[in-house]
Amino acid sequence: MTQSQTISKIADTFDINTIYARRLFHIANKDNLFDDIAKILEEKPKPFVKWVGGKRQLLKQFRLLNLYPPANFDPKLNKYFEPFVGGGAVFFDLLPEKAELSDLNEELVIAYNVIKNDVDGLIKSLKKHKYEKEYYLKVCAKNPKELSNNVEVASRFIYLNRTGFNGMYRVNSKGGFNVPFGRYNNPIICDEKNLRRVSKSLQKVSINHQDYKEVLKNAKKGDFIYFDPPYYPISKTASFTSYTAESFLENEQTELRNTFAELHKRGCFVMLSNSDTPFINKIYSEIPSAKITKVEAGRTINSKGSKRGKITEVLVTNY
Repeated sequence: MTQSQTISKIADTFDINTIYARRLFHIANKDNLFDDIAKILEEKPKPFVKWVGGKRQLLKQFRLLNLYPPANFDPKLNKYFEPFVGGGAVFFDLLPEKAELSDLNEELVIAYNVIKNDVDGLIKSLKKHKYEKEYYLKVCAKNPKELSNNVEVASRFIYLNRTGFNGMYRVNSKGGFNVPFGRYNNPIICDEKNLRRVSKSLQKVSINHQDYKEVLKNAKKGDFIYFDPPYYPISKTASFTSYTAESFLENEQTELRNTFAELHKRGCFVMLSNSDTPFINKIYSEIPSAKITKVEAGRTINSKGSKRGKITEVLVTNY
């Protein structure tokens, strides 16, 4: 069996992407390859926050459609960018050697950097939290800008994410967190093992609080960029949440489309997720190189279970 065939078998056997399968092939013990890979996968980090619209549920569908990851992306020579990182599902799936993550959600970026640089302090802080409604409301009411240090900011952010309703992150026009208390049997507030794994995976990664357009300063031919922006509303009442105090509607979506087009001109591999609406389909169909694929996603944010179900989204690629 050739190296390429073995890597394909690893990807199929463990239901993982080919880039990570290739990495596992090179680091695993060749005398006991598949058993050693199984052990490594048990230690693989996963997103440390719940994130509405997170892509973990869709990654297998992307792979089966041969849309992810780009076949010609070489993570040893080129860099991965995720400018709307959120929970980072794609980053944690790929675990590329070179990556630049960013987001406009400042508390989220602080959480990533605290995990990277002071995971022990964060774990200690998270262990002091309680799963009680009154306590939750007190923590929710605190202004993160008035907390003593970034460890406390990250601790508050993760606590609210793990105990708030459906893992939503929503702020009002003033930037105040306003998600109600969630009802869970036994929420895991401090997943110490995973936090340490995440910390290890971030050591050579840059995580910045910045606008997605900053990617244009650094992205080069052969790099892979994944955009998962705030989705364009599917109806006038569908804009259920805001991750920052700023909106992301027609003008902002069109600017993002233009960034997509510019990255294509540079020779980058670009992948983007968004809602399946006439407006989104129209603006990306104006890019000759863009391929628009419909994928099926689960809607899980409605407070009424009967209103949850499958909806279509678009996956736009230039390769």
